[in-house]
Amino acid sequence: MEIKKIVIALLSPVLFFATNAQVTKAPLLSAIKPSDLKQDMYELAADHFNGREAGTPDELKVSMWIAEKIRALGMRPAGDDGTFLQYFEMIRHQVTNATSIRIGNRNMKLWNDILVAYTSPAKLTDVPIVFLNTGTNADIEHADISGKAVAIVASVDEINLNISLIERRYPTLVRAKYYNRLVKKGAAAVIFVADDRAEYSWTQALPQMTRGLYDIEGGNNAVITEKVPTLWIHKNSVDLVKNNATISANIVTETYRYPSVNIIGLIEGTDPVLKKEYVLFSGHQDNDGVRQKYGEDSIYNGADDNASTCVAMFAIARAFKKQPGKRSALFVFHGAEERGLLGSKWYASHPTVPKSSIVAVLNGDMIGRNGTGEAAILGSTIPHENSADLVKITKEANDEGPKFVLDTLWDRTDHPEGFYFRSDHLPYARQGIPAIFFTSVLHSQYHTPMDEAENINYQKLYKMTEWIYRTGWKLANNAARPSPLAGFKLER
Repeated sequence: MEIKKIVIALLSPVLFFATNAQVTKAPLLSAIKPSDLKQDMYELAADHFNGREAGTPDELKVSMWIAEKIRALGMRPAGDDGTFLQYFEMIRHQVTNATSIRIGNRNMKLWNDILVAYTSPAKLTDVPIVFLNTGTNADIEHADISGKAVAIVASVDEINLNISLIERRYPTLVRAKYYNRLVKKGAAAVIFVADDRAEYSWTQALPQMTRGLYDIEGGNNAVITEKVPTLWIHKNSVDLVKNNATISANIVTETYRYPSVNIIGLIEGTDPVLKKEYVLFSGHQDNDGVRQKYGEDSIYNGADDNASTCVAMFAIARAFKKQPGKRSALFVFHGAEERGLLGSKWYASHPTVPKSSIVAVLNGDMIGRNGTGEAAILGSTIPHENSADLVKITKEANDEGPKFVLDTLWDRTDHPEGFYFRSDHLPYARQGIPAIFFTSVLHSQYHTPMDEAENINYQKLYKMTEWIYRTGWKLANNAARPSPLAGFKLER
C-alpha cells in the first residue's frame, strides 16, 4: 500500500500537466495550406462577382457564396435567426439628375460641365460670385464673401500628393483646405476651378461623387441636411466665374435604402466555461465593383482588398475545426466596408453574441502584397493601442512564427494615409473591445482592376495567415483574456 501511494504521488504532477496540455498544445499549422489559399482566392476574386460592390446584387451573390463556403468548412451559423447572415440597411443619398445649375447665362450639364462634390441639397438664386484666383490667405482674409459664392482656382500648395488614390482624393483634399474657412466667413457656395491635377482627377473622382453618401441608422450621415454646396468646374470654364457673374442652383437629392449583409460563422471551443467567450476574426468581403477602365479591364476584383483576408479566415477556420481552442472562434465577414465601415459599425453595435464575451478582434485588410519579410500591425502604438496585452500576444505570435520585420510608420498619427481609421477593427476599438489590424499595407494596384488573384504574393499571404492564426490560437487558449486600455479614446 505504501509503495502504491508513493507511485501515485510521483505521478500526480504528470497527470496535472497532461490534464492541462491543451494550454500549451501547438497551433495546427499543417491545416493551413498554400494550395487552399490560392484556390479560394481565384474563386472569390473572380470576374463573375463583378467586384463585389456593396449595395448591389453582386455583394449579395458573393455573400451567399461565402455563407455556403463556411457551412462546408463546418462552421455553425452565428448570424440572425439561426442563419449565417446578419442583414442591415444601407442608407444612400445621391444627387439626382433633377439638379439644375446655371452660371451667368450658361446652363451647366451635371457631371460633365460641373461636379457636385458633396451630397447635400441646396438652393441658390442669382448669388454673386467672388473670384479669388488661387485663394491665398490674404485674399480670403480681406475679401467680402458673406452671402456670396466664392470661386477659387485649385492648387497643390499645402497638399501632400504622396498618398494613395491621389486622383480620387485630390478634390476632397482641396475642399478640406478651403471649405471651413470660407463657410465661417459666410460663403453661400464654393466653386473650385480645376487645375491640371484636378482635370486629371476628374474621371477618377466622378464615381465617388455620383455614388453619393452612405451610412447606417444612427450614423452621422444617416440624415443629410442642406449645406453650403461645393462645386467643381473645368479649367477652361474659368471665365464663367469672373466679372461679376452670378450662380443659381437647385441641387436635388434622393435617399433610399437597400440591404447589405455580414456573414458570421462559429467554431465552438472545448472548455465548458471559456467556450462562451469569443476570439473574433474580422475581414471585409466587398470591393469597388465595376468602374472606369484601365486598359480593357473595368472589374475591380479586390484580390488583396480584401479577398486576401477572407481566404485567410477560411484557412484559419479549417485549423480551428480540426483542433478547436478552449474559447470559441467567431468569423465575421463584414459587408460594406468600402462604403464607410458600415458592416463592422453595425456588428459592433448589434453583435450576435454578448458584446462582453468578445475577448479580442483580429482584423485583416490587404495582407497579400509587398515584400515577404515585412508587415504591419496597426493599433500597436499610443494613441491607437487599446490593449497592451493584445499587442504583446500579437508580437509574440510573430516572433514564434513568420518573424516579420514590423513597420511601425503606418501606425503613427502623422502618417498621411491615416490608415488606422480605414478598416473594420475601428468600430470595435471605439466600443472598448481589444482590437488590432494586420496588414501588408498599400501598393500601386490598390483600388484598381489590376488587384487580381494572379498578382498576390502567396508566400506573403501564407505567412500573414499563419501570424493571425497563431495570435488567435494564443487568445483562444490563454487563461486570461487581454485587458482593454483604461480611458482609451480616439479623437479622430
